[in-house]
Amino acid sequence: MKIFTIATGFIFIVIIGFGAPASMLAGDKQPMIGESAPLFALKGLDGKTYSLEETRGKIVVIHFATTWCPFCNAEAPHLDQLAKDYKKQDVQVFLVDVKEERNLVEKWSTRYNFSFPVLLDPDGAVSARYAPEGVQPDLARDEVPLASNLIIDKDGTIRFYSLLNTTAFDAKLRAVRKTLDILLKSNNSL
Repeated sequence: MKIFTIATGFIFIVIIGFGAPASMLAGDKQPMIGESAPLFALKGLDGKTYSLEETRGKIVVIHFATTWCPFCNAEAPHLDQLAKDYKKQDVQVFLVDVKEERNLVEKWSTRYNFSFPVLLDPDGAVSARYAPEGVQPDLARDEVPLASNLIIDKDGTIRFYSLLNTTAFDAKLRAVRKTLDILLKSNNSL
């Protein structure tokens, strides 16, 4: 089973890294910028239901993840630190785990002791709604956003979307932090 998981992760990395359009990998054009973020309501590991609509008035950072994703694991401690650093500035961070069993996600999240809600997308429907049109057509739509970070402004508009870029991976989330700082200083506009 462990070999299967590692092989699956490697295949995912190869497909993501080599199958994305050059403009997406280079970060020249972020998808879905300026669009309204698709609304969702998902259960968290804490048993509560979290709704994007209920976060209006806050800036929201969403990270789509799986436990087997090496990029998600590399970003995890930095995402938690980001959540702590921006909490007093009314920034809400969510990690959306895609299509994994609750007990597996609970064990994984315990390892990182996340200070923000970890949400479960058991059928991948929410993740699929965040898959930009035409990006990674060979992948299932719910796999496209894995290891991606989004920033949604106080009005529910997507202002930042970084698809996984294996050649310029930003585990420390520098670009997310820079965009958050700009949004916070400019009162929600870029």
